[in-house]
Amino acid sequence: MDPRTNPFAPGAGNPPPELAGRDAVIEKASIALDRMRNGLSSKSLMLVGLRGVGKTVLLNRMHLDAEAKGIPAVLLEAPERRSLPALLIPNLRVALLKLDRMAAAGDRAKRALRALGGFVQGMKIRYHDVEFGLDLGIEPGVADSGDLGADLVSLLQAVGEAAKEKNTVLVLFIDEMQYVEEAELAALISALHRCAQMRLPVTLVGAGLPQLVGQLGKAKSYAERLFEFSAIGPLDRVAATLAIVVPARRAGADFDDDAVDEILRQTDSYPYFLQEWGKHSWNVATTSSVRRPDVVTATASALAELDASFFRVRLDRLTPAEKRYLRAMAALGPGPHRSGDIAAVLARSVENVAPTRSNLIRKGMIYSPAHGDTAFTVPLFDAFMRRVLPDAD
Repeated sequence: MDPRTNPFAPGAGNPPPELAGRDAVIEKASIALDRMRNGLSSKSLMLVGLRGVGKTVLLNRMHLDAEAKGIPAVLLEAPERRSLPALLIPNLRVALLKLDRMAAAGDRAKRALRALGGFVQGMKIRYHDVEFGLDLGIEPGVADSGDLGADLVSLLQAVGEAAKEKNTVLVLFIDEMQYVEEAELAALISALHRCAQMRLPVTLVGAGLPQLVGQLGKAKSYAERLFEFSAIGPLDRVAATLAIVVPARRAGADFDDDAVDEILRQTDSYPYFLQEWGKHSWNVATTSSVRRPDVVTATASALAELDASFFRVRLDRLTPAEKRYLRAMAALGPGPHRSGDIAAVLARSVENVAPTRSNLIRKGMIYSPAHGDTAFTVPLFDAFMRRVLPDAD
């Protein structure tokens, strides 16, 4: 069929043509924001799951929904080697300017902007990637000590008071939260906790890999009571089928049942992979009805594209020792695997390979679903490793 009319859209955070199976978690976020706007308490929300399950898509959708309600919202991604203050400062300024323009009377938004100015001055000394150049003024004694833990509490408190004065909510949407350093994560948790205690309408919707749950608990023991965790996984059969069939029908085509079954088998119903197989199956089909042989033919090109981009970009970040560790995992299958079994494949002791395992966890390549277990954060990565490194040695 014509690739110009292909409805499928694989990409980093690209919204799929049919966001199937995620209504419940979208509604959960919507309810939380509405409750807080009405002066009621609600926990911050954490979306946790492997790569390719659509966490970023959900975060973007929730952000758009919040903005459609007139709620000031901050959307940012926490990349590696960037400090949380450097990410927050410019985004909070934009949100506070929006608050300042809202109709309700009062000057707490201006006070919060001055608190942000003090925060900038204090953080520039400690975090060298804070390069904010605008002079916002300062609110003496508020968020200007240079201590991140204390200053972030004061800053978000000032922000919450401004949002409360305007009868709205300030919501932070933060992606890739597993990359936030522990001390910065602890400061953010403390600030949100203080806002919750004071019934101030500041909340967080975060997203990250499965290790984020443990990282939050390590940063602050009460984190499990502050957040509601939503596990985002592969789609169930009904939702996965809709994700393939509905966009095709809108575009005047169809996937027969056997074709859908083959796509679900190849992708394990992970949303990103559904889009890849949908795209390539559409392109190889010669009629408006995609059949199983079309999907079988398309699998080679789908895997080739994944190998060259989705998988390869992650492999290229690794050291030779880290690649060997992942290849040993792949030799054992999809996982999870015991750390001792992986070490045995490498003919090394568990203690000897522990630093490599820790580095891979920090880079977001693997995680520990249970003590002593190790699993890939990227679905189907074991098969990729066996393709690109067929010789386990």
